[in-house]
Amino acid sequence: MRTSTTIEASGSDWREIVAYVTEAEKLGLDICWVAEAWGSEAPSPLGYLAAKTERMLLGSGIIQLGTRTPMAIARAAITLSQISQGRFLLGLGPSGPQVIEGLHGVPFARPLVRMRETVEIVREAAAGGKVSYSGQEFRIPLPGAEAKPMRLSMRAEHDIPVYLATLSPKMLHLTGEIADGWLGTSFVPEGAKEAYFDHLDQGLAAAGRARADLDICQGAEVAFADDEDALSAMVAGRKKELAFSLGGMGSASTNFYNNAYSRQGWAEVAAEVRTRWQAGDRDGAAGLVTDEMVLATTLIGTEAMVRQRLRVWRDAGVDTVRFYPAGETLDARLTTLGRAIDLVRDIEDEAAR
Repeated sequence: MRTSTTIEASGSDWREIVAYVTEAEKLGLDICWVAEAWGSEAPSPLGYLAAKTERMLLGSGIIQLGTRTPMAIARAAITLSQISQGRFLLGLGPSGPQVIEGLHGVPFARPLVRMRETVEIVREAAAGGKVSYSGQEFRIPLPGAEAKPMRLSMRAEHDIPVYLATLSPKMLHLTGEIADGWLGTSFVPEGAKEAYFDHLDQGLAAAGRARADLDICQGAEVAFADDEDALSAMVAGRKKELAFSLGGMGSASTNFYNNAYSRQGWAEVAAEVRTRWQAGDRDGAAGLVTDEMVLATTLIGTEAMVRQRLRVWRDAGVDTVRFYPAGETLDARLTTLGRAIDLVRDIEDEAAR
């Protein structure tokens, strides 16, 4: 497995973020993803980090559909690929109605079509020819006007792998069909086949591809507990975060995270958590989250527990693990990240013996 992490440039000391990324590269981290939620955008930090790093890959994790035109995404991707000398990975995601409609004022309509067409336009632009596209969502050039097809004044000098952050069955199918990688979340390896991999595999098969053609990049918080008491405290502290994913990540009617957990065996509790969270009972919602749910969806535990959990992830089909290291300080987060990277190296060495 390769190792990666995700940073967001919002609400933190930027110098500390840069220190975290550059030190992570020294630890041997393979990829740094830059998130784009409802704070900072991704391309600007990625350009800065490209100048501060030498080896690691840098990815947008993710650029949100609906916030830019496909050609604006293509220009940003090609620019970042050139700046980083081929170290850029383009991560795209549909986000959800709360962000796309509530923050950007753009309809969250037909995200499946928008995703397919955006990827096709980005790849056409990167190829260097004149862009002429007629789809359901996008038509380039705009028909009925005087414009003619144009090409960008630059072309991609390096491959730009496309990763899609998707959760719903139809989006997963599309990911298997057209993407180079899948940026997953809400992942429970024991339930991943029915919830995720069956849909990805169907998309791969439709395109005549195999699982080896798709990088499965899955993420979770990683934290190490010295004993059972410390572990219990850690688990208790994460329940409200999971309740937020189940109840607050989305609108009253649309929550892709809740749907994903429901497909992995927690439909009843996920529905109740969502009901309570939407009603304003945040503590009651968190109280419904079980220890099992937290441990199943994170990499939290003693070192032996985390090591075994990473083996389970690898055996389930994860190619790249995305770490969110716990820690109150920069040094603490880097220490956690370093331990996690070492564990991945250990289990990869085991497999090679």
